[in-house]
Amino acid sequence: MIKAGIVGATGYTGVELLRLLIQHPEVEIAVITSRSEAGKPVAGLFPNLRGHLDLNFSQPDAVVLSSCDVVFFATPNGTAMGMTPALLDAGVKIIDLAADFRLKDPAEWEAWYGMPHACPELLDEAVYGLPEINRELIQHARLVANPGCYPTAVLLGFLPLIENKLVDSSHLVADAKSGVSGAGRKANVGALLCEASESFKAYAVPGHRHLPEIRQGLEATIGMPVGLTFVPHLVPMIRGIHATLYSVLKQNPAKELQAIYEERYVDEPFVDVLSPGSHPETRTVRGSNVCRIAVHQPQGRDTVVVLSVIDNLVKGAAGQAVHNMNLMFGLDETTAIDGLALMP
Repeated sequence: MIKAGIVGATGYTGVELLRLLIQHPEVEIAVITSRSEAGKPVAGLFPNLRGHLDLNFSQPDAVVLSSCDVVFFATPNGTAMGMTPALLDAGVKIIDLAADFRLKDPAEWEAWYGMPHACPELLDEAVYGLPEINRELIQHARLVANPGCYPTAVLLGFLPLIENKLVDSSHLVADAKSGVSGAGRKANVGALLCEASESFKAYAVPGHRHLPEIRQGLEATIGMPVGLTFVPHLVPMIRGIHATLYSVLKQNPAKELQAIYEERYVDEPFVDVLSPGSHPETRTVRGSNVCRIAVHQPQGRDTVVVLSVIDNLVKGAAGQAVHNMNLMFGLDETTAIDGLALMP
């Protein structure tokens, strides 16, 4: 059995991670930490876990966590990097669901996150945990940076076009919408029912923290700079991300775009390329680890429109983290994360 620890499991991502790991036949959850809830039953905070998890929250302690085989960090940005070096030295594998190890340039990290990186020497080693790109690297990694939710939907949508150099990579547009759970489980006026319901807004147009992560992923694919405009939006739903992606063809491709997408993802268990003319909906991936994609070429012109939907808490966070763990420990990569979406 894989002995797992979860640091900071009091948010939406944390409880989703617990829900998935409890159902995993090869995992024993050994440690669940929270400074604010230490000593209290986990099922007291999350009643959906009653009868399935009999553990109390504890204070985060590197010595205790070092007895685990893998530690997941479901913590605010800047937390994991403080404990990771000691845990790696103890032979523990790390999966960080925050952003501490996603960006390779420590100066860029500091510019976007407002603090110096505590262990920049580990940034090159950290593997970006998007299995559809880095499956083999993840299998041999001891430190995985779990991708952000927006980057997951955007990268998976753009990848076939970028990899085949079909579009002008200097003018990419990602228009993405997220449910309110993406803002986290904290007191926030903008996330209140009366503030978010019956409304729809863009935010962080001058620059969102996921912008450099998406750009880095695209640039690593083609080995050259890309021009990306990324605009996130808040929509009045709990779960889900819908990314509408725009790019311009450089020339007519030798194959139909539909065939290019189907061939790229034919062996990917968690990417579903829909039939031509489809419009994926966030409700069709709610609670699942699936990304559903449709590709369009309106009026047969040179603009390509890709529609990409995920559940931000599963494929965009906890489900992808479990996928990475399965790969790191040589398990069937779909274990515990192949459940169907919830409908309605």
